[in-house]
Amino acid sequence: MKVKVKQSPPNPNATAQSLTSQESRLLVRETLRISANLATNAGVTSSSGSSMNDGAAIPLMDENRRMGLVGEEFVESSLKLICCEEIDGRRWKYMAEKDPFGNLKNNSIRALSSHTPQAPVDELMSFVRSYVVPEGFPDSVTPSYVPYMTWRALKHFFGGAMGVFTTQTLLSSVGVSRNRATPGAVAINWILKDGAGRVGKMLFARQGKKFDYDLKQLRFAGDLLMELGAGVELATAAVPHLFLPMACAANVVKNVAAVTSTSTRTPIYKAFAKGENIGDVTAKGECVGNIADLLGTGLSIMISKRNPSLITTFALLSCGYVFSSYQEVRSVVLHTLNRARFSVAVDSFLKTGQVPSLQEGNLQENIFSFPWLKDRPVVLGSRFKDAFQDPSPYLAIEPLFEKERYLVTYNPSKGKVYALLKDQAKSDDIIKAAFHAHVLLHFIHSSNNGQYSSRSQQEHDHSNLMPSTTDFAAHIADSCKMVSTSYGIFKSKAAEQGWRMSESLLNPGRARLY
Repeated sequence: MKVKVKQSPPNPNATAQSLTSQESRLLVRETLRISANLATNAGVTSSSGSSMNDGAAIPLMDENRRMGLVGEEFVESSLKLICCEEIDGRRWKYMAEKDPFGNLKNNSIRALSSHTPQAPVDELMSFVRSYVVPEGFPDSVTPSYVPYMTWRALKHFFGGAMGVFTTQTLLSSVGVSRNRATPGAVAINWILKDGAGRVGKMLFARQGKKFDYDLKQLRFAGDLLMELGAGVELATAAVPHLFLPMACAANVVKNVAAVTSTSTRTPIYKAFAKGENIGDVTAKGECVGNIADLLGTGLSIMISKRNPSLITTFALLSCGYVFSSYQEVRSVVLHTLNRARFSVAVDSFLKTGQVPSLQEGNLQENIFSFPWLKDRPVVLGSRFKDAFQDPSPYLAIEPLFEKERYLVTYNPSKGKVYALLKDQAKSDDIIKAAFHAHVLLHFIHSSNNGQYSSRSQQEHDHSNLMPSTTDFAAHIADSCKMVSTSYGIFKSKAAEQGWRMSESLLNPGRARLY
């Protein structure tokens, strides 16, 4: 069956049907341009108000042309700028498409990038920054963040380099490289070594409260222990038959150091965070340490192939590690007052009438005043038997502290000032007792140097600074008068400098009077 198709007269659409796709797009764009021009011309002749509106649209069209992302006629006729956006230094413009009558189409918003492409170096730096600095840096952290992370990276660099040599030495000593032991014996020795380290970590964890009191001192002491453990591990090369006891001792020391480092890490990162971004600060800080550790490990692997002297290598790497650790803890700026920073603040106040700033107080803090040292001139929360050997000094000064929740005295035989706390003592009472103890110590030093009073200079001898009960009580009474007038001033000046006086980290003893 044959079907005849009726011939229709030629029309313009037949020609359009034979156009290619490219020609179709050009035709559509030209049609849109003509329609937009006609609409614009009609608006110009209609009223002067419409002319003003079109005049206001000209800068917008010019702005779209400057984007250079689409054709000029197409932007002018079919796109309208909705808003602009910036994210991480990149700028975007959101455009909406118009129909031939100038109305905005639905679901026609498109995002157009208006920034110039970054150079490869800038792209690399942006990538690195996303791993090593918190989001919003530098506004999201304190100024001390950069020096701390710099020294922390150096410390981990030296630590990673040291780890290669210690591991190589341990494997050599245990017999892996020299075939002096069976694989089973090697595994047992290694397991015992690690087990001893875990036991040491658990035993030392009970000292956790001290990590809050003397954070910097314990952090630095932990790094010293880490180097001591590394030195013991390297020493196993000289006496391989003593591998097990020496390796166990070294691992105990290094695990104690690891507990110290882990426990003091969070308070330090907390001091850097300006907002609720401590998680971000912690993550980036650990990333910095890991990157530096890997770099140190890679460099050490290349150096170890040349078989350098272990003694020379250990000396150089240890010096770099310890120096970086010292500078690392010194760069931390804490807002709380522990014993070392409190002593700096009170001494400055008594001498100059001013409390040092956070930066000055932290820089002047003695990092080597470790908590286990017993040569501190002020003992806070001491026992009664340590402060008094005779009843007369106590009976003479006890009425002076009747309204206080503490008692301060001086023991000339031990050369120390003792602050005894009563059972009702709170945080502010502990701070006031410590302040009073430093005031009394200041009086004693002034008297000893002939700066406090001529009478004190005449009565001074090397064996007993305050030989009589009368003079002893007089010095205590004078210190009470000064504390009553100056303690409030000290607190207000400390608060002005940013010190947190409400938190007592002075590590007082547990003894209380009742």
